[in-house]
Amino acid sequence: AGEHDLAENILHLVLARLPDAPAGTKGISLFLVPKFIPDANGGVGPRNTINAGSIEHKMGIHGNATCVMNLDGARGWLIGEANKGLAAMFVMMNSARLGVGMQSLGQAEVAYQNAAAYAKDRLQGRAASGPASPDKPADSILVHPDVRRMLLTARAYNEGGRALATWSALLLDREHAHPDAAVREEASELMALLTPVVKAFLTDNGWETTTLCQQVLGGHGYIAEWGMDQFVRDARINMIYEGTNGIQALDLLGRKVLMDGGAKFGRFAALVQATLAELQGRPALAEFTAPLGKLLADTVALTREIGAKAKADPNEVGAASVPYLRIIGHLCFAWLWARMAALSVGKDDEFHASKLATARFYFAWLLPEVEQRFREARAGAPTLMALPADAF
Repeated sequence: AGEHDLAENILHLVLARLPDAPAGTKGISLFLVPKFIPDANGGVGPRNTINAGSIEHKMGIHGNATCVMNLDGARGWLIGEANKGLAAMFVMMNSARLGVGMQSLGQAEVAYQNAAAYAKDRLQGRAASGPASPDKPADSILVHPDVRRMLLTARAYNEGGRALATWSALLLDREHAHPDAAVREEASELMALLTPVVKAFLTDNGWETTTLCQQVLGGHGYIAEWGMDQFVRDARINMIYEGTNGIQALDLLGRKVLMDGGAKFGRFAALVQATLAELQGRPALAEFTAPLGKLLADTVALTREIGAKAKADPNEVGAASVPYLRIIGHLCFAWLWARMAALSVGKDDEFHASKLATARFYFAWLLPEVEQRFREARAGAPTLMALPADAF
């Protein structure tokens, strides 16, 4: 979409350096580069020297025609202050990071709906406990535990993701429109912490979910006419663009957690602690609150450990960042699932019964991932940095 005739003009936001700019990211400025240079009256004037060099042939998202743009000799206008381009660009980037998380969540949901519909109709084999549909030649594949594992993984990640997305939307409303300045500040701090989590955790989960939903269809999932392959291909880009998920993890641990001494993380931890205090008098919720409380305490301890180790070796932040983001993502989900379970216990309608069953699956099958991630985060930089560069 960098070159087309569907609009009078196209305005490109471009990061570039001024001739006397300092080295590194501190020397990047933001410019507006139009396809047509405005005339004296603000109308469409002569063509600027910005052109599409080639169309990109991608693995997925074929509906989005991306292209290489050549800017040789093009004219641009400085936006904001010189050498402050990245800060200006991040106003747009933060919005885009949240949008990428929502895109992945949507892809995961449509993949789940297709896989669930297929599983209900696909007859193959018999339930291990005896025929579930004796009047039919075979049972639906929903009788097989592994099919249920894949579908429940998708369901738990999708419903947890929607809860996180809804909470983030509420925080954005508070940040921009709440009359109390203290509430606006808290919402802003929490959104700064959550933005890389929404982008990376939801897109990691979206990739796993679409792949599992493709697997539910067996061989049909690999055949284009069923459409599952498109969900998988389109979901893969989400972990790459608007900053790879490794960059999101560095942003979370290095800038959002350690740079302010854990103040933003502390705000979120206080919310989790408040929920634990609120629910402590309800024994029926112990299966959710006990692991949530342990995860919170373990995450606080890990955060302090990494901060101390990073003072001696800066590589410790990069080494721990990806598992750390997965841990924070699960802390968000465990907190939200505990709250959803609290609203569902004791109710006998289908909606709340399904929500409670999915919550139990999440805590039993998905949350244990954090045990591996804690070990990875504590493994440290030496094992990653020991191999000489020329050995790769």
